[in-house]
Amino acid sequence: MFTRIPKMAKAVTSEALRQGFEEHMEQTKEHVRRLEKIFKALDESPKGKKRVGMDGLLKEGSEVMEEDFEDAVLDAALIGAAQRVEHYEIAAYGTVCAFANILGETQHASQLQETLEEETKTDEKLTKLATEINAQANEASEETAEEATGKQKIRPRRVA
Repeated sequence: MFTRIPKMAKAVTSEALRQGFEEHMEQTKEHVRRLEKIFKALDESPKGKKRVGMDGLLKEGSEVMEEDFEDAVLDAALIGAAQRVEHYEIAAYGTVCAFANILGETQHASQLQETLEEETKTDEKLTKLATEINAQANEASEETAEEATGKQKIRPRRVA
């Protein structure tokens, strides 16, 4: 995950999206520190199993960067890839937070809840950025289609 976020940040054309990816990279480092702290307190190893679902989502994101998308279309595709990862993380943190509460590990649950809230806010920011960027991507794809067909799309005129 760590290696893909900087690559995604470099690939995007939207400065706001780039900043969002960079901020999330720093936030993710803090999430890892929290998890390491929890594992240490529980005298457990933070090593886990490889998650096929997450690997697939990360691979999808990498494949998006290899596509021949331009500007806002690439940004929109990367937002989609990033949000799929965020939703996976939100589900995982929600689950472990609930388990921590059930087990009476309220301090750990609080730390996990903090991470869950940060992941949720990241997803909300991506949704907000997607609203603008998806509109730009749509305009770009319409322009490309018009250029390819040599036809202009007829747009209704407003009558005052």
